[in-house]
Amino acid sequence: MLTSESFALLRLLNAEAPSAGPALAAQLEIPKGRIPALIRELEAAGIDIARIGGRGYQLAVPFRRLDLAVWRDACLALGASLPIEVKKKPRLQTVLHPSVVGTENGHAPQALSLEWVEQIDSTSSELMRRISRHDIHGLALTTEWQSDGRGRRGRPWLGLPGNSLMFSLGWRFEQGAGFLAGLSLAMSVAIARALEKEGFAGIELKWPNDLIHHYHKLGGILVELNGDALGPSQAVIGVGLNLTLPKTARGDIPQAVSDLASIKKDLPSREALLARCLLEMATALADYAQRGFVAFAPEWQRRHAYQNKPVKLLLPDGQTVRGDVVGVDASGALVLAESSAIGKDSRRGRYTAGEISLRRT
Repeated sequence: MLTSESFALLRLLNAEAPSAGPALAAQLEIPKGRIPALIRELEAAGIDIARIGGRGYQLAVPFRRLDLAVWRDACLALGASLPIEVKKKPRLQTVLHPSVVGTENGHAPQALSLEWVEQIDSTSSELMRRISRHDIHGLALTTEWQSDGRGRRGRPWLGLPGNSLMFSLGWRFEQGAGFLAGLSLAMSVAIARALEKEGFAGIELKWPNDLIHHYHKLGGILVELNGDALGPSQAVIGVGLNLTLPKTARGDIPQAVSDLASIKKDLPSREALLARCLLEMATALADYAQRGFVAFAPEWQRRHAYQNKPVKLLLPDGQTVRGDVVGVDASGALVLAESSAIGKDSRRGRYTAGEISLRRT
């Protein structure tokens, strides 16, 4: 994982020309002896750094920061309607989306907005902090680097600058937490739709919130809720997608992983992919507010890589359950035809998100 100090060095190494160690140390106001250690820290995180004899260090493959103007144009190309609003903060722009603006369900925002920050602890944590002070309905926050990105069950989420898409979207619902139990599954459907429209074939889902390709994880979704049990409530939907994942970085991830570059050589720009994802999510969220997860269950099951397959479920208390995946119920809980001890009879068990881990047998 990168520290704020190593990320600051990464920013300098992304320049057009190489920089010598003493010059880098002077810009960072640190001792010259710290530079080699920070270089090793970056390389351990999977970042390829070129050493150019007599001239210094430079990123072997420079990355381009997310460009909000390009994102705005991508939204318009995908059908977002005018007007485009640039707010007082120079990094905040707003795009109206025709499928949600003007709806009468009371849940759609007047606009989708995007805020970019270079680095942050977690985009989801930041939106959760803002709930008590600001309206986050329809606000997306994206970043180049998260120092404390989170995945399911508190696991860290690793994403590299320029090689990942990391963002969170806030949304308000009149309903409470029970109604939102299947939201992460519905959002995985929305992201799968977005990827397919960008030309990525073979995208499948793994219960409850993973996007996979050939049983290798491409990305994940984490939903956090705030509000009353009976509503209203606010959801923060965090999304992480691997665009290009260096081999060195894969060794730090304790599961089989892949990236979008392995599926399709010509990757769309991060701005185009982010625009597609946000607009698909906005459409799906407005639909979810009206009809709940039942509107997404059939499609989710069609996309589930483990549907009707034998699996092993690892429960938090250490117990193991084996059986065949029947599907999901109307709330998004996994339904499993469990094998009995004698292997003849079976019963159906219901499991909710956050309690189990799914493994292919």
